[in-house]
Amino acid sequence: MVNQLQHNIQWGQKGNFLDVPTDCPQRDERLGWTGDAQAFARTAAFNMNVNNFFAKWLQDLEADQIDGLVPHVIPNVLGKGGNSAGWADAATIIPWTMYLSYGDKQLLQNQYSSMKAFVESVRHTTKNDLWNSGFHYGDWLFYRPFDDNDGRSAVTDKYLIAQCFYANSVQMLVNAATVLGKQNDVIEYSSLLKRIKTAFNKEYVTSTGRPVSGTQTAYTLALQFDMLPESLQKQAAERLVENIKNYNTHLTTGFLGTPYLCHVLTRFGYDSIAYKLLLRDDYPSWLYPIKMGATTIWERWDGMKPDSSFQTPGMNSFNHYAYGAIGDWLYRRMSGIDTYEDGPGYKHIKIQPHVDTNFSNVAASLKTYYGLVTSSWSVDSAKLKLKVGIPANTWATVFIPAKDEKLITENGKPLLSTSDIKILRKEGDYVVITVGSGGYSFEIVR
Repeated sequence: MVNQLQHNIQWGQKGNFLDVPTDCPQRDERLGWTGDAQAFARTAAFNMNVNNFFAKWLQDLEADQIDGLVPHVIPNVLGKGGNSAGWADAATIIPWTMYLSYGDKQLLQNQYSSMKAFVESVRHTTKNDLWNSGFHYGDWLFYRPFDDNDGRSAVTDKYLIAQCFYANSVQMLVNAATVLGKQNDVIEYSSLLKRIKTAFNKEYVTSTGRPVSGTQTAYTLALQFDMLPESLQKQAAERLVENIKNYNTHLTTGFLGTPYLCHVLTRFGYDSIAYKLLLRDDYPSWLYPIKMGATTIWERWDGMKPDSSFQTPGMNSFNHYAYGAIGDWLYRRMSGIDTYEDGPGYKHIKIQPHVDTNFSNVAASLKTYYGLVTSSWSVDSAKLKLKVGIPANTWATVFIPAKDEKLITENGKPLLSTSDIKILRKEGDYVVITVGSGGYSFEIVR
């Protein structure tokens, strides 16, 4: 079913990436919705080479900006205003995502004025550094319980969401300014970012770290975008897990929370919960549509209800790629293929698989501009095997799931005796090493 999920994600992309990233290819919308595009951009870059595709579309986006505002769809055939949080942020999120994925510094250079204009258009509407005005779609199409008498309904404050995305966009701008050597902007926007986060905690978070909306999306965005002080992050992650368990280990997130949910769980040590969410096949879940016969990603968690009746015909697409953003987690966390900011485009590769015994084996590969990157692992009660392929003219930092380097062999030889592998450190449940190009076969005694 997970392989079918990946297949559905790819077919959803094939059906929608035609000239512009449409939200769906089969009904009257069929438009380049910015929110869908930014949520899916990193996943899209794993499935296909979308460097030039997004470079072209981002130029369209800049052409449709008026006073920095980003319309809801690009090209702006709706003629309406813009700057809905999580939609307009496509102006900053996608350029930075393309830079990480392809190392395309020229794209960053081309889009920098657009990125900055969008951030400034938000900044000009804020009061005390709070983005708490204007229209926002919010956590679009989140799970709505039929009967929510105990008050846990997944309704996330739209201005809380806006503040999180505002901070993230400023961070993306700081990142781009750093790469492009715009030191004055780095200083200015780093200072702004601190004020935005301070305002967020003052307005939306209690002194003990509880957000005004106790939803999965609120916790996920606050943790993903580092909105909370470090001292409050651990307990916020615990409350996120508690919320998930309150829903019988189901997600309740919509378009804006879903792309980051499993990433946050993994980051804070809850791999097992992330895997449980992935493997759920009852509503709401990623595998539920597959159980109901889906061959692409649905717009709604319940496009077809468990009784086989359909959601509202006015807005119910069976080919909408936004929830397919879980593909990013499958590649970067499950198989472990990632890249570093100091070597974007997979010049410096990160391999850090998150192993779960619900799976006996996982394998993934990615065609980069340098060549094929591969990562595969298999596990049983006695051993874990990890195979890694690193292309020419690159290097990799590999996180080997092992308690001690003495438990690791590479191609049958003790890791400690391998001269071309440098052991860096022990980090959590991993032994961290660096390697050059080539194929490596690690075996770890469990």
